[in-house]
Amino acid sequence: MNNQKSYYFVGIKGTGMAALARVLNDLGNHVEGSDITKETFTQAPLEKAGIQIHEFDPANLKKGMVVVQGNAFGDDHPEIVRAKELGLTIQTYPQTVEQVIESNTSVGIAGAHGKTSTTGLLSHVLSNVEPTSYLIGDGVGHGNPDSRFFVFEADEYRDHFLAYHPDYAIMTNIDFDHPDYFKDIDDVRASFEQYGQQVKKGIFAWGDDPNLRQLKVDVPVYYYGTNPQDDFRAENIVRTPAGSTYDAYYHDQKLGTFTIHLYGEHSVLNSLAVVAVAYMEHVDLSAIQKELADFNGVKRRFSESKLGDMTIIDDYAHHPSEINATIDAARQKYPDKELVVVFQPHTYSRLQAYLKEFGQALSKADQTFVTPIFGSIRENAGHVSSADLEQLIPGSEDIDMKTMNKLLNYHHAVVVFMGAGDIEKYEDEYARLLKN
Repeated sequence: MNNQKSYYFVGIKGTGMAALARVLNDLGNHVEGSDITKETFTQAPLEKAGIQIHEFDPANLKKGMVVVQGNAFGDDHPEIVRAKELGLTIQTYPQTVEQVIESNTSVGIAGAHGKTSTTGLLSHVLSNVEPTSYLIGDGVGHGNPDSRFFVFEADEYRDHFLAYHPDYAIMTNIDFDHPDYFKDIDDVRASFEQYGQQVKKGIFAWGDDPNLRQLKVDVPVYYYGTNPQDDFRAENIVRTPAGSTYDAYYHDQKLGTFTIHLYGEHSVLNSLAVVAVAYMEHVDLSAIQKELADFNGVKRRFSESKLGDMTIIDDYAHHPSEINATIDAARQKYPDKELVVVFQPHTYSRLQAYLKEFGQALSKADQTFVTPIFGSIRENAGHVSSADLEQLIPGSEDIDMKTMNKLLNYHHAVVVFMGAGDIEKYEDEYARLLKN
């Protein structure tokens, strides 16, 4: 993207928008934008990069700007109305990402679960070995003007990823995770297949996923996993409280022994996908070994802190598959400790669609507490309650901001806070009580 442009982001503090603004700024473009005045976690990095954030005002728009319209803002927004009057180019977030994709060897990571973790891992590893730009869904973006690779998260929600035509795709899994948009699992699979048909060089897909095994696409699909029929395999996996080590194979060829200081089988699989991409693009695998061993994870994914005799883990898990993976990871790292989970159900539609599966997953903890449901902007009531979930989990209890002191009964234990809503407020209250 050599011809420098002037970009104006409407809704620049949004997680993806802020990350993309930083990428374009790093690539030498002029970037500014507008948003609400309330402080957000994406704000400081934007300001540090010298990106100006305005209050909404149609007068901010000038001739020659390319306007990036945030998903949350309709065509009736005063700034968008003004942009049209000035005849400015207006494009969506995905359309803007596609422009960066076109000028690099690009890898788009898709999947119902694990895409942020895998994007973070691949970004870290490649950027320390080859010039790389990346865009991660948790608000992190970095542009390198000389980049060979562009690594980005490709979100299936509302079919956003259908704007993209990358060189490679990693597909971690296909699951029915957005009942407010997709009709059923076949509907989701059709979207992934359509995305796969837009990939130019090859797809790396998890071999144990029956839906991914059915992909009909025009490029090679390399399956990765732990089974003999997978193209890329992790064998001789050793999992300890310090992390996991395994031998990676491509068919019968041993690629090396790799160690990660991450937990759970899903982390082994995510790192194997990274090794597969590096191998196919002839990146030095001994350098990849070193970088994988140095990576410590992305925020809101198994983020740990210690307070007194307690270990507190913060995780974005909000779907049964993710809860299973997080509990698996916590058991690997803390095999001898009691495991307490505080779970905040995220949206009524998701809880209703997966009530039984949530019950099964959360029953794997030693003790589970369930907070009130976090509704979304689109739905703030439903025919399901936290109590319905508790009935499926033996010994579980409800908990809210007023009853967080229930957690003070636990000592030398691990408490995992899980959810995609505002679960942090419960963590903060628990930390306050512990300190006092």
